[in-house]
Amino acid sequence: MRAVAPDDPPGPRAATGSESPWVRAAAEFAESRLALFGLALLALLTVAALAAPWISPQNPYDLAQLDIMDSQLPPGMHSESGKTYWLGTDDQGRDMLSAILYGLRISLTVGVTSTVCALVIGLALGLAAAYLGGWVDAAIMRLADIQLSFPAILIALILLAMLGQGVGKIIVALVTVQWAYYARTVRSSALVERQKEYLEAAQVLALPRSRIVFRHLLPNCLPPLIVVATVQVAHAISLEATLSFLGLGLPITEPSLGLLIANGFQYLLSGRYWISFYPGVALLLAIVAINLVADQLRDILNPRLKR
Repeated sequence: MRAVAPDDPPGPRAATGSESPWVRAAAEFAESRLALFGLALLALLTVAALAAPWISPQNPYDLAQLDIMDSQLPPGMHSESGKTYWLGTDDQGRDMLSAILYGLRISLTVGVTSTVCALVIGLALGLAAAYLGGWVDAAIMRLADIQLSFPAILIALILLAMLGQGVGKIIVALVTVQWAYYARTVRSSALVERQKEYLEAAQVLALPRSRIVFRHLLPNCLPPLIVVATVQVAHAISLEATLSFLGLGLPITEPSLGLLIANGFQYLLSGRYWISFYPGVALLLAIVAINLVADQLRDILNPRLKR
């Protein structure tokens, strides 16, 4: 049996055959129809959101393109100008299909950006806590414990009450409530890896600390981190929608799906369901698609949890 040298990439999970572990993971992912459906749906929503300025029937937040006479038209209705509003219009005469595409773009941007930023911060702090130990570990983990002891939405509400509305400000709030999840996940994985022979051999050979962390320790901490990050994208999108629904997330000039749902909520009892219903369906589809992909990634990267 071949001994694992410190220079071998990344330790005990390195591929022993000619096939890359990432290739095997992709093949397993392709075997799940639900995962492929979720990935296809997520790709479709992402492309539609990115192409919103070009495929939307109108810019729903350009006042020159709006007509108050077209307000609250039901789905499929034709306006006097000859336009067809397939998903209806809201109380300002905005085309709901266009508003959903623009709102989806902002919701996905906020969810992905906040997740990536929180992942980078949590990854750095988690690795520092596990590798350095001592007071550094104690300080970082106690800070994470304090943050995790409060509901995420409560912390976000307090921050947004102080910072105000805006895309940048809600991203800061979401990063603040998410980084602790990544820090704890990375620290747990890194502590397990530190006890293994390949890492002890690297330390005995006095390899540079940066090489030990980034070449040997970090790669073996990535699989659980990928699963957590995928789930947290959906969580960030739903949390942003909740905050916007409560009026503390994004302003009306930067509409997300949550804000579109809030705008039509007062009209539900009067029968104008489409103003809130269709943005809600778009939000649900985005979260379901992300969770389907995350479930399959969890099964691949941690076979013990496979159902």
